[in-house]
Formats: sequence, C-alpha cells, structure tokens
Amino acid sequence: MANTVKFELYRDVGKQYRWRLIAGNGEIVATSEAYTQLSSARRSAERVREIAGTAIITEHDNLQ
Repeated sequence: MANTVKFELYRDVGKQYRWRLIAGNGEIVATSEAYTQLSSARRSAERVREIAGTAIITEHDNLQ
C-alpha cells in the first residue's frame, strides 16, 4: 500500500488510545490527543477525515 494516506489507531505507553495520520511516504503528519476508549479515538479520526477537506489555511501575524 505504498503512497496510501492512512489514519493508524494505536495504544500509547500509558495504555491510552490515539490516532496518527501517516502520509503516503510514511511520515507522521498529525497525531491525536489521548482517549480512554478506542471508539472515541476512532470517532475523532473519522471526524478529522470528514472536515479536513473544508479547512482553510490562515497565516498568523508573527510569520515574518
């Protein structure tokens, strides 16, 4: 599955559930906060997947 962007659900060292967004080149480009339930982590990943395409890009005043 080379070049496939994916959300990966996993348990961290504290036994909490998280997701990470992995680019097609294997680079981790985003990670979630910790969740106590796998279903909550899954819902969070699904929500990010749904809304990411509608996100706008803004620039903060301190860029220069």
